[in-house]
Amino acid sequence: MIVQAPSQKVASEFAADVRAGLSKHGQRELPSKYLYDEVGSELFEAICLLPEYGLTRADARLLQRHAEEVVSRMPIPTHVAELGSGSGKKTRMILEALAKRQRTFYYPIEISPAALAACEKELGQMDFISLVGYEKPYLEGLRAVAARREPGEHLCVLLLGTDLEKDASLQLAAYDDPVGVTAAFNLNLLARVNRELGANFCLRDFRHLALYNDEERRIEMHLQATRRQHIEIAGASLYLRMEEGETIWTESSHKYSPAEPAQMAARSGFRQTAQWVDAAWPFAQNLWIVE
Repeated sequence: MIVQAPSQKVASEFAADVRAGLSKHGQRELPSKYLYDEVGSELFEAICLLPEYGLTRADARLLQRHAEEVVSRMPIPTHVAELGSGSGKKTRMILEALAKRQRTFYYPIEISPAALAACEKELGQMDFISLVGYEKPYLEGLRAVAARREPGEHLCVLLLGTDLEKDASLQLAAYDDPVGVTAAFNLNLLARVNRELGANFCLRDFRHLALYNDEERRIEMHLQATRRQHIEIAGASLYLRMEEGETIWTESSHKYSPAEPAQMAARSGFRQTAQWVDAAWPFAQNLWIVE
């Protein structure tokens, strides 16, 4: 079952966010969550299969090796929520291990209806798992999930995955693959603005740009104008001019040291109880509990 957000509300939020982000002085922006419409979600699934994109395979290896240990650290009974479930393929390993201990409610929370549909197809028929998907922003979805609990029931928000620091050239290859799938994923955001808000972006006049910001330790994805142009976005009541070379910042992917997740947990009112690190592609899964 999928609990959907009202489409009119989502559309108005999209228009407001596009207007606010593209009206910024200095650096124009579009929120990364809007990359994941139906087309974008399919393109991201393709990105995860690329040899240059090692994050997903590292994530899957860690879950495969340590699913039983992860589950052994969960209190019983527990409900499971996942922020940004995608297709749910990797989550199956955790749910299969948990199903040996209890019947479980699993709540994938996504802003992409296509991803939720794929998740329901992948996991909806599992024995001892009841799936209720929420097409909502993360915090709104978590509030809805928390409200479903009965007294004495716990809620596990699945593991925090952190991509670890590594050679910049290796990172850049993961976000600017030679086949051009990541470029298509990024450019689809402008196509979405065209489709849903009646804009006139010409995708041929933009190029995908991936940069490593050494000071902030993050990969940034941008869309760079290749010529001066005038753009109208009717659905956001916005008219703008972009200069050649100007960019729209669409995503940041932060990189961490192995020690940082535990420090972040402590600052946020959590305690990190375990960490598992993949050796082939430096990536960590971190299990936090509420203090």
